[in-house]
This record gives sequence, C-alpha cells and structure tokens, in this order.
Amino acid sequence: MFKNLRQYWHIVNLKTVFISALAVASTYFCIEYEWVADFPLTIISTAIVFPIVFSIGGAYKRREAALDDYGILKSHGKAIYFASRDWLPEQNEQVQEKCRNHLESLLSSCRKLFTEPVSELRKNEEEVYQSFSNLSKFIRTDLREQGLAGGEVSRCNQYLSKMMTAFESVKHVYQYRTPRTLRAFSDLFIKILPPLYGPYFAYLALDLKPELVYVMPVLFAVILVSLDNIQNHLENPFDQVGEDDVIINVEQFVERLR
Repeated sequence: MFKNLRQYWHIVNLKTVFISALAVASTYFCIEYEWVADFPLTIISTAIVFPIVFSIGGAYKRREAALDDYGILKSHGKAIYFASRDWLPEQNEQVQEKCRNHLESLLSSCRKLFTEPVSELRKNEEEVYQSFSNLSKFIRTDLREQGLAGGEVSRCNQYLSKMMTAFESVKHVYQYRTPRTLRAFSDLFIKILPPLYGPYFAYLALDLKPELVYVMPVLFAVILVSLDNIQNHLENPFDQVGEDDVIINVEQFVERLR
C-alpha cells in the first residue's frame, strides 16, 4: 500500500495542488462575477496534450535504448569473465577474482557517472575509461600469460569494444534530453490554461449541482500536471527518483558471477 502511495506521489505532487488551487479560484471568481464562456477544448489538446505525449514517447524510447545498451554492457562483461573462467587451459581463481574486481570497478564508476549531475561528467568519465583501460590490460597480459589463445584474446577485445560502444550510447542518453523548448512550451501552458479556463468551468457549472462545480477544474489540473510529471520522471532514467528508472545493481551482478 505504501509503495502505491509513493507511486501516486510521483504523479500527484505540490505542483498539482498549486495548479488545482489556481483553477478552483479562477472558477470561483468567474461564477461570482458571471464570467462564462464556452471555450474550445482543442486549445488544451494542441497546447498541452500533444506536446506532452510526444515528449513522453521520446523519453520512453530513450529509456528503452538505455536499458538495451546496459544489457549489452553487462552481457559482454560476463562473456569476458566466462573466458577467464572457462577458456584457460587450467582454472585460476586469482585471475577470476581479478576479472570480477575489474568488472565491479567498471560498473561502479558507470553508476557514479549516471547518478551524479551532468556537470560532473568529465571527471567521472575519466574513472570509467580508467576501468576500461584496466580491463583491456587484464585481457592483454593476465589472460595471455595464462595461456589463452591469440584468437580468443582477440574475441575478448571485441567484447570490450562492444562494451565501450554500449557505454557511449548510454552516456548520450544521460547527457542529452528531449527537446527543451517543447518541454518549456507545454510547461508554460500547463500553468496558465487551467486558470484561464475559469470562464469555461463557470459555464459548465450552470448545469451542475453545487457540490460538483469544482470537480472539472480540479480534474483538468490533475490530468495535465500528472502527464507533465510522468514526462519529467522519464526524462532522466538514471536519477533514481521515479519508479521507472534504470537501476545499476553492481553488487548483484558481481554476486551472480561468483
């Protein structure tokens, strides 16, 4: 139950309450001063719903792309570990432990980069590529010294190359956002249209019972702001705030290797 309440709080927040209060106040004054008008609803769909739905679709595709590349990063890391465990003439627990440590360091540095502000990107990126470098040296020295064939070393380097490509793709999802001007456009109209539609809600109130007069302005505000909140939570899939964020669970990954 508490988990559901937390999910609802991500959708309905203080911004929802504020916009709803403005819409209710506007409706009240319009009813008091008999300012009524039958405004077209196409303005709301054009100014708010279409841009938000477009942004939600774009943000969702970015999240799915990040999940795909994160999966590639982990799967090829596991492939390198299996090579250190299964491809050598004799099993060496020290080599396996060293490989696990390199993969843990890599994923930890990736998690640090993606969960911290973009302003820290350059500093954190150096740590990630240092981890890639350490893994590359591990393949070139440790695995070859333990008797891994040259063709299999080359294949491990290909796995490493695909991991770096996947990291760069995820980094671009983290670094860039959906069109900022489109988001600003929809955010502006979310703030001004519910209060401006006070005359329309007052017009609807002519045919409603007194206890239902303020249902429509509140409903409009909740729906529009909730859509905007959903888009904001999907915008950055790594901030660990929304329910749909990408979670980089380093500890679980390393434990499964053991």
